[in-house]
Amino acid sequence: MKFPVVIHKDKSSAYGVTVPDLPGCFSAGETADDALSNAVEAIECHVEGLLLDGESVPAPHPIEHHHGKREFAGGIWALAEVDLSKLSGKAKRVNITLPERILVQIDSFASKTGSTRSGLLAHAALAYVGTQTAPRRGKRKA
Repeated sequence: MKFPVVIHKDKSSAYGVTVPDLPGCFSAGETADDALSNAVEAIECHVEGLLLDGESVPAPHPIEHHHGKREFAGGIWALAEVDLSKLSGKAKRVNITLPERILVQIDSFASKTGSTRSGLLAHAALAYVGTQTAPRRGKRKA
């Protein structure tokens, strides 16, 4: 999953990084490259905390979604790529059934992107869940 980040620097400080789609997720580094590398680690820790708390991971927006926001003016935009399938505990084997043509597409895409079938499915599932809102529980009218 790729999260847009904005890197900013004041004359007397290190490079600071903000992750707009993960409120409260910040990082820094002595160089822009260090800041971006540290941002990936910060995102992993932040997302791990969300998952451990049973919360969903927000889906990242395109960089353009954040461009007009005043708090990010003058920053350098980048994408921090995080493999969410490695987070939140040990792997658990499951058995699922998919149409063969879909499985072929999944395997082909995973191979082209240097991923695995499991990694791609975990990434896709987390991205999907992050875009959904939980249904409200309560009494339904008859």
